[in-house]
Amino acid sequence: MRRAVFLDRDGVIVREVDYLRELSQLEVLPGAPAAMKALRAAGFKVVVVTNQSGVARGYFSLTRLAAIHRELKKRLARAGAKWDALYFSPHHPESRHPMRKPGTGMLKAAEKRFCLDLRASYMVGDTTTDVKTAQNAGCASVLVRTGHAGRDGKHAVRPDKTCRDLPSAVRWILSRPIGKSV
Repeated sequence: MRRAVFLDRDGVIVREVDYLRELSQLEVLPGAPAAMKALRAAGFKVVVVTNQSGVARGYFSLTRLAAIHRELKKRLARAGAKWDALYFSPHHPESRHPMRKPGTGMLKAAEKRFCLDLRASYMVGDTTTDVKTAQNAGCASVLVRTGHAGRDGKHAVRPDKTCRDLPSAVRWILSRPIGKSV
């Protein structure tokens, strides 16, 4: 079984702008590419999992979202980083679709695809929804102080670890014993 680090996109890898819909708004956060590269070098699968309800709300199309993800992939590649998979939920929050965080559909899809051990894996996010997703899936949760910094208040949860940003979260993850996420 393999381990993964699931990364939220907005507020963790890229600057949070509330419904990123234009390429001009896309800004990779400092240190994010190097952190992703370090995770892969340590043998983790790097899986981006992101709610994108802007599609359901009509703020942008699936075509626009695909263009943003292509550009993000290109920018990360220029810095020597990449993800193993990217999953997104275009569903409206009221849909309660299992692919939408805090549902575990995206994590379960990656688990099946890569034969992952979710109990030995991590979820890094900037919201209580990300923390709740980790708890629902049995992963360790790491809350970063970038983006929403856990101030969304949607779930009464506590992360396993709080870090300044993705690079500090990755340093903590890499310091953990193999096979122990919490």
